[in-house]
Amino acid sequence: MSVVEHSRRGEVTVRDLSKSFALNGQRLDVLRDLQLEVRGGEALAIVGPSGCGKTTLLRVLAGLEQPDRGEILIDGHPVQGVGTERAIIFQEPRLLPWLTVLGNVAFGLTVRGLPADRAEARARHYIRLVGLAAFEKAYPRQLSGGMAQRVGIARALTVQPGILLLDEPLGALDAMTKLTMQEELARIWREEKVTMILVTHDLEEAIFLADRVLMLPNERGSQPRLIDIRLPRPRDRSEPDFVAMRRRLMAEFGLH
Repeated sequence: MSVVEHSRRGEVTVRDLSKSFALNGQRLDVLRDLQLEVRGGEALAIVGPSGCGKTTLLRVLAGLEQPDRGEILIDGHPVQGVGTERAIIFQEPRLLPWLTVLGNVAFGLTVRGLPADRAEARARHYIRLVGLAAFEKAYPRQLSGGMAQRVGIARALTVQPGILLLDEPLGALDAMTKLTMQEELARIWREEKVTMILVTHDLEEAIFLADRVLMLPNERGSQPRLIDIRLPRPRDRSEPDFVAMRRRLMAEFGLH
């Protein structure tokens, strides 16, 4: 058996999804009757104003929240809580400080019962993939923010998910590191052939990474919109069509 295998299609179907919360004794509808189809291997970015339900949708997709109504299907099968076909990456990588990079990346495999030698072999593959082969013996306190997030990405990929869910994964990084990590994410997505669903506040990041952008509205009664990003890869932020798409998305939010 090879260290790395890809067997899942990673197709996501969202049907009539609704989710609300109680706020000061009032019901707050965050998502209402959402319909969405995500193709296997697609990169989808979810954008929208604060409070529109971006992270809530991602958490429901991850199985961390239950919807009030509706269902989510992964490759035609209903989602029942968390599962190894999905991995989620948060803004903070939440590494275990007493483990090395190798230990952190292999941890999820060893707790699932994979023998240590196989877990470490697979972990090393993904550590190399994210460009940290020289740092596998380092501890989290010795890593920069960007390096720590790379470890988080490698750890998520070790379970070989069909779907990678990312909640503002680069939001805490400085501007230059963020640009580098966006390029890394694009490369990893291309090489791993996973379905990537990314929540971001950064419209340029959405255009750079995604095949389509889902725009969630804040106004009651407004409908979500899907926008195709038909730009060749690798993408150039200074190219006229890229700049035009950025202006279009900004206009959607009333920005100029």
